[in-house]
Amino acid sequence: MRGDTPEADERLEAGRKLFAGKVEFLKSAPELRFLPDPTAPEVAFAGRSNVGKSTLINALTGRSGLARTSNTPGRTQELNIFDVGEPIAFRLVDMPGYGFAKAPKDMVKRWKFLVNDYLRGRAVLARVLVLIDSRHGIKDVDREIVEMLDKAAVSYQIVLTKSDKVKATELAAVTAAVEAEARKHVAAHPVILPTSSELGGGIPELRAAVLDAISA
Repeated sequence: MRGDTPEADERLEAGRKLFAGKVEFLKSAPELRFLPDPTAPEVAFAGRSNVGKSTLINALTGRSGLARTSNTPGRTQELNIFDVGEPIAFRLVDMPGYGFAKAPKDMVKRWKFLVNDYLRGRAVLARVLVLIDSRHGIKDVDREIVEMLDKAAVSYQIVLTKSDKVKATELAAVTAAVEAEARKHVAAHPVILPTSSELGGGIPELRAAVLDAISA
């Protein structure tokens, strides 16, 4: 995929190279004390259960089995950390999915404490990518995490998943609506990124966005 300018091409190529080296699962952290030492910038993924977080991480890194996918909403209740680069350039953090209606209240409470503590207390957190399903747009549960990010003063960018599942006109409408909502939030990045893990759409741009985040 090519950009509109030579500079854009260079940015996309730099993003590709960023993930061309070593990428591996490091550990799962059920509590903050289990996190690795804060020696590298981190980019975290947040999203509703079954929004396609693990699949997108696999597409982003070009490694189909890196992040485990599950059809059981709410199964992952830990922070899953991945090292990228050798020596480590940065880390990806797969946060627990939220918004699963049938989850026990104590599980939801633990999720909120873990995520809130991570967002507020992780100095190396460069950006959070908030994943929104293109077929549904922003839901109230998404607004909760966005408000949490605003309060924590953490920079975040909204990524639309499964863009291949909707018509181009519908995708354009959802993107415009999400952009309008993002403008209301102080910590939100203005650019919305539509992606398709299945077809690879938007993946080069997402890689470049990750590079921008850790380079800022």
